Amino acid sequence: MAKIATVITNLFEDSEYTEPAKAFEEAGHEVVTIEKEAGKEVKGKQGESTVKIDVGIDDASPEDFDALFIPGGFSPDQLRADDRFVQFVKKFMDDKKPVFAICHGPQLLLTAKTLEGRDATGYKSIKVDMEYAGAKYADKEVVVCQNQLVTSRTPDDLPAFIRESNNLLEK
Repeated sequence: MAKIATVITNLFEDSEYTEPAKAFEEAGHEVVTIEKEAGKEVKGKQGESTVKIDVGIDDASPEDFDALFIPGGFSPDQLRADDRFVQFVKKFMDDKKPVFAICHGPQLLLTAKTLEGRDATGYKSIKVDMEYAGAKYADKEVVVCQNQLVTSRTPDDLPAFIRESNNLLEK
């Protein structure tokens, strides 16, 4: 089973973390949360979820994980201001490990300059940013690119996002 690195901070979109994390764990995978410091608690923007951070970014190595999960909300925009998270995310893309990004999650991939030539989707407000970065944007509930990258637009797309992410983990 896979060990999934999850980069997350305050104001993540609650359901975009809780539903995939639950589905991954039910499928037997391990979900590890990563933020600036271990033991800290971060809160979802809807106020429905609190997540305790397992590992601080300085102690996290992409080599220790099989896949990367980036929930949406305001979390990815905050994390991409920190080069440590940008480099962490870039390593997964460069190494062709599975990456799952929903809603605003692709913002971290944009900052890591890893979307050029890739098929992807995301929340409509980042569509132009994704296109400027060279992504082939598709307004679809889920886009799977090169058996590595799974992206979706909104919480409404969660069933398809979870299905395709778990399918990729089974390969």
